[in-house]
Amino acid sequence: MKTKSLTRTLLALTLSCSAFAAMAAPATSILGQAEPATAANRIVTITPNTKYVNVQGGQTVEFNTGSQTFAWNFDGPIYSFNLNRVAPPGALDHKVIAYVTPNPLYAR
Repeated sequence: MKTKSLTRTLLALTLSCSAFAAMAAPATSILGQAEPATAANRIVTITPNTKYVNVQGGQTVEFNTGSQTFAWNFDGPIYSFNLNRVAPPGALDHKVIAYVTPNPLYAR
């Protein structure tokens, strides 16, 4: 009898842990994907005064931060997010929001 109770408790604990993991911040894969800088069709320089960048869905942008360069393809369903989430560690020293407008190729 105690084995059944223990099994149910462990199962409930496992399910609750996976539910908490699902509620965590979205994976970066829904924000787009990293690309080589050579794939970029636009270059944006981020300065200490840059608070946001405007990009278009489907666009690959190379970001120059002074100390580092990285490129991101904005092909996810999210319309704004903190660029620090996808930048390499140490590339950005302040918050920069990426505002993503829908790709006009997919407009109705």
